[in-house]
Amino acid sequence: MNELIIHLDGKGDKPLYEQIYEYIRGEIEHARIEPGEKLPSSRALSAYLQVSRSTVDMAYGQLVAEGYVDAVACKGYYVCSLPLPRNLRTGLEHTDWEAAGAGQVKAGALEGTEKFRYDFTPNGIDLNRFPIFAWRKITKNTLSQEKEELLRLGDARGERYLRETLCEYLGRARGIRCVPENILLGAGNDYLLILLCQLMGIGRRIGMEIYTYRQAYLTFQSLGLDVCAVPMDGDGMRVEELEKSGADMAYVMPSHQFPTGIVMPVKRRMELLDWAYAREGRYIIEDDYDSEFRYGGRPIPALQGYDRHGKVIYMGTLSKSVAPAIRISYMVLPEELMEIYRRKAGYLTSTVSRIDQMIVHEFFRDGYYERHLSRMRAAYKKKRDVLMAALAGCFQEKCAVFGEEAGVHLLAGFSLGRTEEELVGRAKEAGIRLYGLSGYRIAPGGGTGFVPWLQEGRNGESGRPQEAAIFLMGYAHMEEEEIRAAVQELRELFR
Repeated sequence: MNELIIHLDGKGDKPLYEQIYEYIRGEIEHARIEPGEKLPSSRALSAYLQVSRSTVDMAYGQLVAEGYVDAVACKGYYVCSLPLPRNLRTGLEHTDWEAAGAGQVKAGALEGTEKFRYDFTPNGIDLNRFPIFAWRKITKNTLSQEKEELLRLGDARGERYLRETLCEYLGRARGIRCVPENILLGAGNDYLLILLCQLMGIGRRIGMEIYTYRQAYLTFQSLGLDVCAVPMDGDGMRVEELEKSGADMAYVMPSHQFPTGIVMPVKRRMELLDWAYAREGRYIIEDDYDSEFRYGGRPIPALQGYDRHGKVIYMGTLSKSVAPAIRISYMVLPEELMEIYRRKAGYLTSTVSRIDQMIVHEFFRDGYYERHLSRMRAAYKKKRDVLMAALAGCFQEKCAVFGEEAGVHLLAGFSLGRTEEELVGRAKEAGIRLYGLSGYRIAPGGGTGFVPWLQEGRNGESGRPQEAAIFLMGYAHMEEEEIRAAVQELRELFR
């Protein structure tokens, strides 16, 4: 294949790279470009379409990130084989398909109050860049409304105007297919998970990736649900292992898995949907963790947008994108579960302040939210680049980085012949807090097969593989000079 006839609109709202990406994605999904077929080189396609090569590179990069295309070194880009779900293999119109388009994490016990000079917490955000003046203005305007409007009890599901605002945003930014009636608001993901478990009943078995969001794991356990750890690989949860586990629910974070940073490719997503469709009563809980912060191409579309049988329960939060104190999370229920909610929990009152809902609605409606996200993406990308450069400069080939394309933390694996526990202890004595990957593991065994370099380590002088100590290194709340200084100290400590 040397050419692709793509009609580009240079005056439209969509960037050119996004138009190229959407065209190729549609051709792949409808088998008009066959699996294994080679795409034109970025140089050839850019010349043919008369656009810059970087524009084509961005489109190809997004296709690779989502698993539609494989980039083969020195050869080019090849179309992946996509096992589409049963309901998408026949009878789906092209336009319908195209329309498809978490809270704080604690490792083990609650984090202590001990002070550190440098803290690589993956839970932090940059509060210095919070748009406090805009928030103050909106709050003042909200509080000037009539007392009755402010203080009376509102809708148990959340105020209609905020659900409408979220519905529009989620459809446009995340590819979510929903209506305001199926959105529930709650004070944090924990509350919504508790509510969901009440709807589903306690006789459920939930599969979670072996490294996962421990707060959700502890919530499920505390409610008496049967939780099983499912092995994972470089594409996320292994569906064949999920099938073997006997689970009837799966908890996943496809767009940016915590803590590993894995982006689940479309092939694995389709396999996961096939698993849910194969038996009555199966559901997928999609925690769209950190989906707003992606540093190459546009954000990865949500799994829920691909669902056609109401099997995906979508959850999101404003804790990372706005601030942890803004205790507003949201859950999109399939219609079948919404009926159960009306019957079992419709009597419950809202757990979110009506005043806070009004403020957040204005924050979205007046464009402050998306401008804030744009600024934070730029700021976090710069901090991430600083951290990666510092690690490369100080540790070179003894440090491997993984999961750096999104979110506000990355994984760093150190092959220094020392254990994770030993390095955490050395750093702590010097006033630097590190977070070992082992703290996010919910079952023994299984290795770190999702990233082979970290699993095997590098050979030491004896020729035997060294043990890799793996850490989550958050950078959001640290300033750039603090990041550089902290990594420099770690180099001296880890000698």
